Amino acid sequence: MKTSGNTILITGATSGIGLGLAVRFHEAGNKVIVAGRRKALLDKMTADYSGMEAIELDVADAESIIRASKIAAERYPELNVVINNAGIMLSENVLDPDSVDIAQQTVDINLLGTIRMTYAFLPQLVKNNDSFIINVSSSLAFVPFPIAMTYSATKSAVHAFTAGLRVQLSDTPVRVIELAPPGVRTTLF
Repeated sequence: MKTSGNTILITGATSGIGLGLAVRFHEAGNKVIVAGRRKALLDKMTADYSGMEAIELDVADAESIIRASKIAAERYPELNVVINNAGIMLSENVLDPDSVDIAQQTVDINLLGTIRMTYAFLPQLVKNNDSFIINVSSSLAFVPFPIAMTYSATKSAVHAFTAGLRVQLSDTPVRVIELAPPGVRTTLF
């Protein structure tokens, strides 16, 4: 992937790894569109980084993803990189019946969010040369963290989805990258 001259949309870009990626890509000469749920943080980022733009987006909401893909197609026809980074990591206790709600929310955001984003943005990406989908997984996809077992399971599923996606898109202009960062200090946990 070229390091500058891209138009990049990053989900979960208001904190943690997404924020770090947004700032670095912006500083490297890319047009960066930050996407997230928290409008106040999106506004702060676009104010702090001249030229950075924002789209409000909740990856747990299928309609929000479709709406964001339509906005992106209209405003940014040159979009060639989507980074599926949004995610949550919450602790679970399998002996606590309420933890099933945590598991459901984790699957909705970490796995279904990535899948829905891919399906929604692929029609635009296949029209552009040098396009990329970058799915953020985790080293916990390979060595699960017992107190965040559904998080680990979703990241393992993102890994498998990404591997299959890479094969299915091999005859298109869209390349697929998995980013499995090591443990980092973020606001996730």
